Amino acid sequence: MNKIVKYILIGVLVLGALWAAAFFIKSNSKEAITYETQQPFISSIEKKTVATGKVIPEDEVEIKPQISGIIQKIMLEEGQKVKSGDLIATIKVVPNEQSMNQARGRVRNAELALNNTKIEYDRNKSLFDKGVISSQDFNNLKLQYDQAVQELENAKADYQIIRLGSAGGSSSANTNIRATVDGTILEIPVEEGDQVIQSNNFNDGTTIATIADLGKMIFEGKVDEGEVAKLEVGTPLKISLGAVEGKELDAKLRFIAPKGIEETGAVQFKIEGDVETQDDIFIRAGYSANASLILEKKEDILVIPEALLQFDSKTDKPYVEVSTGEQNFERRDIETGISDGVNVEIVSGLSESDNVKVWNKTEPIKRGEDETGEGE
Repeated sequence: MNKIVKYILIGVLVLGALWAAAFFIKSNSKEAITYETQQPFISSIEKKTVATGKVIPEDEVEIKPQISGIIQKIMLEEGQKVKSGDLIATIKVVPNEQSMNQARGRVRNAELALNNTKIEYDRNKSLFDKGVISSQDFNNLKLQYDQAVQELENAKADYQIIRLGSAGGSSSANTNIRATVDGTILEIPVEEGDQVIQSNNFNDGTTIATIADLGKMIFEGKVDEGEVAKLEVGTPLKISLGAVEGKELDAKLRFIAPKGIEETGAVQFKIEGDVETQDDIFIRAGYSANASLILEKKEDILVIPEALLQFDSKTDKPYVEVSTGEQNFERRDIETGISDGVNVEIVSGLSESDNVKVWNKTEPIKRGEDETGEGE
């Protein structure tokens, strides 16, 4: 019985040893990994940034009344093209009672003064004709009479302006609101019956209409402070409109703000660019847009795909692995330049004849590589 147990134990130990040996051999036998290589090549790199903003007219003109009153009639609609001098709206004057009373009183005082002066003028004229008074005395009286006549005319004209809006009584001067420039009516923020206030030194006045030339548009956007130093006036832009798919507009940078504005913790600088409009694209004022700007550009430089780069875990400096033979590689420290997110410039460390290791995405990271930052 003891011998049988002994043989069983020996058999179990033998089977265990065989299983352990098989497991060890299997776990240490890996399929050989084959790496592809890629050579550096000559290309051009453009480093770009995108500024968000909108497309607006270069100039917007606000039409304001020269007299207060009520909108009597609006002749045009938003979106219509106008020429300078076209009638946009008419205003009905609602005179102020106090101003009317003062104007009437001035007219009455001027009439009284003229009547009194006329009596003196007529009396002294007869004396002058008889040679009783001197020519100088008569001329002084005549001057007073002429001034009284002029004062009455001025008082009547002021009264007419307050009552009707114009001195002639036709209401054709101040009560007719006309376009002052050629363009398109962007907005008419008032309606018939609205009360409006004239433009003066203390008040901007009520805007009757806004007019702009949609053929002269600019891009207005903002860029980050880290990129504004790389921009120059005259830099070409590519404008993409959110409302127009598949088409881009050319533009040139014309203005960079000298002062930044802090927004959500970052300093932004305003930029403007002249947009070259196209006849087949109708641009509405206020379209959201993105502007692509070239910050830096280099042509005919040595580049490699960014995916080939590795970075040392201690120094964070870039390196690649270069083929030295059949699936044998050595580490090569390199110096890089500008990048466009796909390719990166090689300043030193590589030549066009080098074969750079292409890292397999599915390859598990070796512990030794993770610690030392070196490959095989």
